[in-house]
Amino acid sequence: MTSTADVAVIGGSGLYSLLDGAREVRVETPYGPPSDAVTVGQVAGRRVAFLPRHGRDHRHPPHLIPYRANLWALRSLGVRRILAPCAVGGLRADLGPGTFVLPDQLVDRTSGRERSFVESGAVHVNFADPYCPAVRRAVHETADTIGIPLTGTGTVVVIDGPRFSTRAESRWYAAAGGTVINMTGAPEAALARELALCYAAIALVTDLDAGVDGEHGVTQEEVFRVFKDNTERMRGLLLATIANLPAERTCPCPDTLDGMQPAYLIP
Repeated sequence: MTSTADVAVIGGSGLYSLLDGAREVRVETPYGPPSDAVTVGQVAGRRVAFLPRHGRDHRHPPHLIPYRANLWALRSLGVRRILAPCAVGGLRADLGPGTFVLPDQLVDRTSGRERSFVESGAVHVNFADPYCPAVRRAVHETADTIGIPLTGTGTVVVIDGPRFSTRAESRWYAAAGGTVINMTGAPEAALARELALCYAAIALVTDLDAGVDGEHGVTQEEVFRVFKDNTERMRGLLLATIANLPAERTCPCPDTLDGMQPAYLIP
């Protein structure tokens, strides 16, 4: 069985059982091992790779996830399109737990993470629109078709964690235009762009962030519970979207590195 794939999902462990004929692949990268073995299998006739972002035992906290190794490993297996489900907090009162959001913008408030493959030379990659328009369109159309309500735009604010925001920080992010907040969206999206991959996040709101909810702060128990309660809906959206992805990449993503010769790029 081949170990290559053209589509990947980076997310939680709930997708394992839905990959037909799945096998594990251990990938070595110049940036160390990825979060875990990559599982490769079939979805709707496509070869799909699945990588648990935090590791299957959730051993990697958000600020220590090996993001570079993860993206490198997937591209080396042939992946060119990535769906990235993630848990987020709502920065608006109308985005309560269970809401799906398809972000179109990102604000990176992290620090200290290895956020680029570029270690020499002049390589400046366009990141004005951080998510692939074609993959976002496929997600949006699929959600409409299968009847999952989806907020089709929004700005995700990415913070280091592992702590949640203070109320003041939360209100500040909302006042600055943030829609949702999470801890893993960066540098994942930027690294995908540096490898000329199509990447789109699918955000599931698990809580109202501290500055929105006046009664209590965010708790890990609450986040895990809401995500678990919505796992089947997320699975359905992911699998249906994979089936609906266009056969060819006609978006701008494949041309990201035109005119550049970055030393890091996998052939």
